[in-house]
This record gives sequence, C-alpha cells and structure tokens, in this order.
Amino acid sequence: MANTETAYAKINLALHVRRRREDGYHELETLFAFVDAGDVLRVNPAPRDRLTTVGEFASALTDPFDNIVMRALGALPRPEGLDVTLEKNLPVAAGLGGGSADAGAIFRMVELAHGLPDEWRERAARLGADVPACVESRTCVGRGTGTQLEPADDSLAGTPVLLVNPRIPLATGPVFRAWDGEDRGPLPEGDARRIALEGRNDLEAPAISLVPEIAGVLAAMGGTEPFLARMSGSGATCFALYETTSARDEAARRIGSDHPDWWQLKGKLR
Repeated sequence: MANTETAYAKINLALHVRRRREDGYHELETLFAFVDAGDVLRVNPAPRDRLTTVGEFASALTDPFDNIVMRALGALPRPEGLDVTLEKNLPVAAGLGGGSADAGAIFRMVELAHGLPDEWRERAARLGADVPACVESRTCVGRGTGTQLEPADDSLAGTPVLLVNPRIPLATGPVFRAWDGEDRGPLPEGDARRIALEGRNDLEAPAISLVPEIAGVLAAMGGTEPFLARMSGSGATCFALYETTSARDEAARRIGSDHPDWWQLKGKLR
C-alpha cells in the first residue's frame, strides 16, 4: 500500500446554482479542478483504524471520531486496519473540499492495496457531494448535487494557480441559504478553459454578504494580472490562474507582503 498520498485541493473553476431542490439540496453545474498540493496522509497497517491529525489546521478538526477520514475508512471493506496521520495543510470550511479531498485520498490508497467495491461512487457520495470528484482528482464537470460526473479535457493542466484565504472559516450551509434563488443559466459549452473564463460562481455574492473580506481578496488578486480570479466553492478561498509561473510567484510575493495575515498556497492545476 502506498503509505503517503496527497489530498489535492479542490477548486470550482465555475459554479452555477440552478435551483433549490425539495430535499433541501441545490441543483448545481460545476467545473471541478484540482491543485497539485494539499493535505498529506501517511498510513501504516494496524490492527484497527486510527487517526492522528497534525499540521497548521489540525486544531480545527475537533472530533476525530466524526472526521470524514474515519468515515471513509468505515465505508471501505478491508482485511486490515489503517493507522492514518493527516497533515492538515488546507484551511477548514474554506471552499477547497479539504475534508472531501482527505476522503478521496483514503479511497485511492485503499484502491491501490485492495481495490474498491463496484459501487464505490455511491459510497463516496454518501460521505459528501464533492467526494466522488475528489477520489479521481481530475478536471471534470459535476451536475446534480455535484456527484454526477462527466469527464472534461485537460486544456488547463499545468496552469500556475495561487490560492488565498483571509483565514475566516465560512460554512457552506449559510452561503447556500443566502443565495437569491435566481437561475442565471447553465455552464458554457466548450473546453475547460472556455467554461472557466465564461462561467461564474453564483455563491460569490452571498458569500461576500457574509464575509465582506472576500471582496478584498478578489480585488488584491485581480490586481496581479491573472487571466482569471474567482472564489472557489462556497468560499472564502479565492484562486487566480496565471499564464506563467513567474507571474504567479510575483503575485504571491506582492499579496504576501501586503497581507501577511492571509493564508496562501502556490501550485499548478493537475
């Protein structure tokens, strides 16, 4: 079994909210993409499943028994337990699918060692709407609640990306509740780059109404000449895409100098 796996940060290059459903969820159309960095999970065989959390954001995970990593382990049949150390590098409640990415990494490690059950997608979806996409961690379109996946092209693979978060947690539920209910139309057609550039994030305005600092993050990122800057998921993390690594690195330097209290992560799209 691979004993180290990265839980790749998820970003929504576009996120269109189409309607509220009677079950309380929302009908979505989104373009998922993944950054080549994130949390890190290290595992060893053990008599029973065990989780230890370390890293900058470990203290935000208050209940280890309800952690999505433990629930992912419980969802997958195996002949042995796993002792997991989760290095929590991604902020929590940040629009990056951090917990879903952690669960996705567990699915990949179990798949490598033992294979996955045929209905693994259903098992993943029960853990969270982003988890099936995070298992594969490739650019794709998600529909429904985000669990109905369609492949997307790799036209943005290798694109330099900068993630910035004002270090303010923002739970998903209140953001969806603040959405105005207006259907602004479907995802654009075309390759991933076109969908990203012509798409939007319908949760950006409601998130800014709850955490006005997000607007400041977007303004700061927009001033560094990316070809796209947008909020990810339900926020408060924002991303910017650049044509060159040097442009991204200069943007990270400027934003870090102007806002040393903000969290940031540099990477490339997978």
